[in-house]
Amino acid sequence: MTDTLRASVIETLADWDAPDEDRDALRQAVLGFVLAREDACRRACEPGHITASTALLDHTGANVLLTLHPRLGRWVQLGGHCEPEDIDIRAAALREATEESGVAGLRLLPELAAVHVHALTCSLGLPTRHLDLQFVALAPEGAVIACSDESLDLAWWPVDALPAGTDHALRRLVAAATRQTSLE
Repeated sequence: MTDTLRASVIETLADWDAPDEDRDALRQAVLGFVLAREDACRRACEPGHITASTALLDHTGANVLLTLHPRLGRWVQLGGHCEPEDIDIRAAALREATEESGVAGLRLLPELAAVHVHALTCSLGLPTRHLDLQFVALAPEGAVIACSDESLDLAWWPVDALPAGTDHALRRLVAAATRQTSLE
C-alpha cells in the first residue's frame, strides 16, 4: 500500500465541501482518524479502515447498478477494500466498480459524493468499521453487466425506486449521485 493512497484520502477529505453540518462533522472525524493512523487504508487496521465505493449510474443517469451482497443479504452500491496496488482513492473506487460490475470504460466523476461509516465484521473476522469514501461513476451506453463472485446478483434499479429495505445511507448516496450527474 503506497503513501499516495493515504495522501489522496487526506486530500479528498480535506477538499470535500460537505453538504451540511452533520456530514462535515463526519468528514472531520474520518480525516482525523486517517491523519492519526498510518495504516488507515489497510484492511488489517482493526479499529477501522478506509474503503471505496461507487454509485454506478447508467449512461442516462436514471438507473443505479446495485449488488446483492452475500454477507449482508441486501442490495448495496459497488465497493470494497483498498488494495496494495491502488495508487489513490479514486483508483480504488473505479477498480471496485469495474470488478464488481464487469463493465469496462466506466467514467468516475472527480468529486467525492458522500462519506459513510458503518460497523461490521469483514474479512478480519473481528468487529471493525468501514470508513467509506463514496464516488459516482457513469457506465457507457450499451454497458453489459457481469456478476462477479463477490455478488449474489447485480441489477439496475431506477434511482427513484430503490429496492425494499434500502437504508438511508444508500438513498443519500443515490440522491447525491443524481445531483452530481445533473450538473454534468
